[in-house]
Order: sequence, then C-alpha cells, then structure tokens
Amino acid sequence: MKRWIRFIGHRLLYMVTTLWIIVTITFFLMNLLPGTPYNNRDKLTQAQLQVMDVKYGLNDPLYKRYLTYINNILHGDFGISLQFSDQKVTTLLGSRIGVSIQLGLQAVLLGTLTGILLGTIAAMKHNTWIDTFCSLFAIIGRSAPNFVVAVVLQYIFAVSLGLLPIGLWKNNFISSILPTLALAISPMADTSRFIRAEMIEVLSSDYIELARAKGMSELRLVMTHGLRNALIPMVTIVGPLTVSLITGSMVIENIFAIPGIGEQFTKSVLSNDYSTIMAVTILFSTLLVLVIFLMDAIYQLIDPRIRIGQKN
Repeated sequence: MKRWIRFIGHRLLYMVTTLWIIVTITFFLMNLLPGTPYNNRDKLTQAQLQVMDVKYGLNDPLYKRYLTYINNILHGDFGISLQFSDQKVTTLLGSRIGVSIQLGLQAVLLGTLTGILLGTIAAMKHNTWIDTFCSLFAIIGRSAPNFVVAVVLQYIFAVSLGLLPIGLWKNNFISSILPTLALAISPMADTSRFIRAEMIEVLSSDYIELARAKGMSELRLVMTHGLRNALIPMVTIVGPLTVSLITGSMVIENIFAIPGIGEQFTKSVLSNDYSTIMAVTILFSTLLVLVIFLMDAIYQLIDPRIRIGQKN
C-alpha cells in the first residue's frame, strides 16, 4: 500500500509539473502570434482596437496576463471565445468533444484490432510472402499522410462508387465511416509493426520451443502464450494513440467538415482565438498525462516482472 501511495504521489507531482510547463510555454508562444483575436479586425480603427484591448485585458503586461490566466484556470474559468460572440470556451468545446470522442474511439478500436491481426499473421508466417505483404501494408499505412488517405477514400467510395457520403456530419454511423478509416490507418500500422516484432521475439523463446516439443498446436501456442505476452508491452502505446485520436485530427475533421475539436482548433489558430487555443492545448495535455499515468499503473499490474518503486 505504501508503495502505491508513493507511486501515485510521484506521478501526480510529475503530471502537475508537466501541465504547468506546457501551459506556460503555450501561453507565451501564443502571444507571439501576429494580429488580434477580434472578428472583422481589418475594419476596426486603432482607437477601437485599444478600447477592446482594455476591455479584455490584452493591454496588460504579459506577466500580469499570465498570472491572471493561471488563477482563472485554477478556478475553472478558461475564458471566452472572441470569435463566437463572447461564448464561453467550455461551452464551445463541450458541444464538439462528443464527435471527436466517437471518431477517436472507433478509429483506435478498428486500427488496433486490425493491426494485431496483421502483426500476428506476419509473425506466424515469418519470412514468407504473407509476412512481406503484411509488413508492406503496415509501412505504407505509416508512411502515407492521413489526409492523402482521406482524399483517396473520398474519391473511391464517395465520388466513384457513391456508397458513402463525401463529407459533413449527420450524427449517424454512415457519415463516420470514411473519417474513421482515414484515422485508423496510423494506429493500424503502428500496432501491426509492434505486434510483429514482439511476436517474433516471443515465438523464438525457449519456453515456446518447449511447448512445441510437447506437441502443442501452433494456433493454441500463438493465442495462449505468444499473443498474450506480446500484448503486454503494447499497453504503453495504446494510451497515447487513443488520446491523440480522441482529441481529433485537425486535417481529417477539416477534410470531412466534421464539427469536432480538431476543426475548432484549426479555426482558432487561424483567427488568434487565444482562449480556445489554450483550452484545447490544456485538454489534450491533461488527457495525455492522465492516460500515461493509467497505462503505467495497468502495466505494473499485468506484468509481474515489474514492481512499484523498483529501481533500475
């Protein structure tokens, strides 16, 4: 119990420190962006800009604005979006996060399961044409940008075959198929390569050779021993992949006109919407450090070779 308390305490300290560093760096970098966050800024006079800067505190010294922002977020106030009629950022992102979560979970589930299947088959058929095909498919999936994959999918399934909508979000499963496929390419490729490498190493170990000598079938050997042991290290990469996809792909959401967090983040950067940029960055960073913490805890639970507090 003491080890768990010490483990959680250390991790919480690292998480808070990491988030503070990210927020600080992002805040000061964001204020280096040229221009202002106001709508119709080209039509505003210099006097009008000064009045608005006073109203929103943008004329204060940078250090004072930083301290004020840190104090506000500690009280749950992430500011307002100047691009949407002074709408609260929490309300703006709250209406969009559901779409990004749905796409992200679908993509990571599809990509991970497909990658595990391809990686397992490649390892079982090591140094054969099947292994080469699966490995080539994974390499192409990792090398091809997802926006290229998205456009190709749109052309094949929407334009040429007319089977699926080319874009727009209609709150149904059909409209999520193409963006899910485009997002799933990257986790599929990463998982496939990872599982293949781990499975080849596991299947060549001594205890696997002993199980073969005892007459255990290849399929049972792979499912009972090989895949089970190969999946343990993969826990560490599934978490960050999930967070990355849940928070939305900026390019994919723009290509398919999906009203998610990624699309909103792109618009916010282009319009210098400071509060929204900061809120999305904090959201992504918080989810990432939380998932990494959970993955560390789960990894130590499922792998008996690791002990909390163990020193390297």
